[in-house]
Amino acid sequence: MTTINNRTQNNFNITSFIKEESLGGIILILVTIIAMIWANSGFYEQYDFLWHKLKLGISLGNSELNYSLQHWINDGLMAVFFFMVGLEIKREVLAGELSTLKKASLPIAAAIGGMVLPALFYVALNYNNPDYLNGWGIPMATDIAFALGIMSILGSKVPTNLKIFLTALAIADDLGAILVIAIFYTETINIGELINAGIFLGVLVLANRLGVRRTAFYAIVGFLGVWISFLYSGVHATIAGVLIALTIPVRTKISEKKYIDEVCVLMDKFEKADPNDHDLLTQKQSHLISDISKLSDEAQTPLQKLEHALHPITAFFILPLFALANAGVRIEGNILDLLFHPISLGIIVGLLAGKALGISLFSKLLVKLKITSLPEGVTWKHIYGASLFAGIGFTMSIFISGLAFVPEKFVEIAKVGIFAASFIAAVLGMVILGSVKQKNN
Repeated sequence: MTTINNRTQNNFNITSFIKEESLGGIILILVTIIAMIWANSGFYEQYDFLWHKLKLGISLGNSELNYSLQHWINDGLMAVFFFMVGLEIKREVLAGELSTLKKASLPIAAAIGGMVLPALFYVALNYNNPDYLNGWGIPMATDIAFALGIMSILGSKVPTNLKIFLTALAIADDLGAILVIAIFYTETINIGELINAGIFLGVLVLANRLGVRRTAFYAIVGFLGVWISFLYSGVHATIAGVLIALTIPVRTKISEKKYIDEVCVLMDKFEKADPNDHDLLTQKQSHLISDISKLSDEAQTPLQKLEHALHPITAFFILPLFALANAGVRIEGNILDLLFHPISLGIIVGLLAGKALGISLFSKLLVKLKITSLPEGVTWKHIYGASLFAGIGFTMSIFISGLAFVPEKFVEIAKVGIFAASFIAAVLGMVILGSVKQKNN
């Protein structure tokens, strides 16, 4: 058995990940614009009814889950997104940019700075307003899809290593956001349901140890056991997605050497098989290809196979649907009053000044102490630009705003601040990175 290694890691390399995130980010931008136009048009009532008032329910034994479409997206589909985040975190920790102290120190330190300072700035601007203080977690988040999507507009002016740094930072940032949600945005806890969830998670861990590789098993036990238990526990159900992801096996069924040896034998047999005068393969050739396919499946880890399958679904379906259901803020009254409201102002200052200063200062501290160094081809000006792009909070910030505030008006004000900060961060980031002189990477 082997764990994720450099060769299998190439099956889901960072470059393809960044390209997919970039395209997903562009789609996310377009969907956000559509949601804003829809919510501020003459069709707002239809928007409000579809996402907030239309109820969909399912029965589970003696209980029934009956929620709005937006609620199903935020608690259900976003659990799949957080499952993807969990897979990414596990992959990066085991064999990616967070796998060694040397690799991980810079993005993790930058992520910590980019979470702590935004929260402090928000609290500093709202300490006299107890009703608003719970929003401190909103400016801590970074939306990597949005950031990479806008960064892709600059093309070759952005070094690949800078994109890798920002991606690793965002993954560490996501882990921080998950902990914040689990610890600080959980009001009431049903211990019995958490124990149930723990039992089902134990089953998944045991299955991993016993070598169970069927993803359907993890999906069924994860959904019917862990996710539903979390749904009734009081802890946000999306946390279940992350915990389930951490139980997914990362071992291959056959070793790399055995895979290479057996594929070479099968390829040799295929090459020596009697040729066919038609385009159709012979029965022997077809069987040989099936055997190669089976071997290839056994040489991949379930974690990476799931990541391959789910990443396009989250990037091109779940996140755009989340944006469509959540980004439609109806602007009523004076926009300046909304922008300069303490909630909005705290988010704007947190995402802009907090992220930029936190990431830059913590990165510079580690480099000055010679704990780590800047990635090859990356300058301090690149870091300053990336720190501004990290101020694009969007998806995670909107998600946390719905947990932080009960009054819908506060949530709407928070979204205005998120949109404003994300737009300014994108513009400033593009200006700084766009002014960096080209270098051969």
